[in-house]
Amino acid sequence: MAETNPIVAQHNSPEKVALDLLTMISLIEKRSLHAGPPQGWQSADRKWLLDTFAECMSTVRQPEKRDVG
Repeated sequence: MAETNPIVAQHNSPEKVALDLLTMISLIEKRSLHAGPPQGWQSADRKWLLDTFAECMSTVRQPEKRDVG
């Protein structure tokens, strides 16, 4: 059977920077990444999480193409 290795975002890799950016955005937008969000916060649903992470990855990899509008 093939061994499966977990995917790990290394220090300062594009994935790690995007994950850190996602975490900052979730705090600013009051989106909880954990179950049972605090009062006044929303849970980060799957769509929000994947869309936001994809936007973070795109911004990290190609900042010149970022939509600032």
